[in-house]
Amino acid sequence: MTNLLNHYKKKVAPSLTKKFAYKNIMQCPKVEKVVINIGIGEAKDHSKSVDIAVNELTLLSGQKAVVTKAKKSISNFKLRQGMSIGCKVTLRGARMYDFLDRLFNIAMPRIRDFQGSDYNSFDSNGNYNLGIKEQYIFPEIDLDKSDRARGMNITIVCSSKNIEQNRAMLFEMGMPFKKRK
Repeated sequence: MTNLLNHYKKKVAPSLTKKFAYKNIMQCPKVEKVVINIGIGEAKDHSKSVDIAVNELTLLSGQKAVVTKAKKSISNFKLRQGMSIGCKVTLRGARMYDFLDRLFNIAMPRIRDFQGSDYNSFDSNGNYNLGIKEQYIFPEIDLDKSDRARGMNITIVCSSKNIEQNRAMLFEMGMPFKKRK
């Protein structure tokens, strides 16, 4: 069992059960999946950048990334239907907890001038969205093999629709939120 999953089962779930007065520990919110998405704007000009981004995302996540294609043509962006425009990966289970553990404890503290994650980045379904400006915060990425800094969007999909419960769960799991004023 991974460290973060073990921490969730031993400390976070009982704490949330007590805090929100659940009758059963199975009512606690859980992380269902993590979706990591990289948009590659220069892919229409440099086809090799898609391969580099897929390799980097595969290194980060531990599973093969899927190339995303344009659904329709947009003439203003010189984009044709079916062109590669990004890559994504969906993590579940042990890989998801391994990635979240590395994100919370290794990568996020390496962000320059990091004050904490935004407290209100939850959508209406209770999922947390996090944007990262460059992939170099992860120690797995080799600077020599990367051609440029790419941003990524990380969506943490939670089982509960209640934002306050999901926020408490992520905080107890180790998500570094900004200090509230």
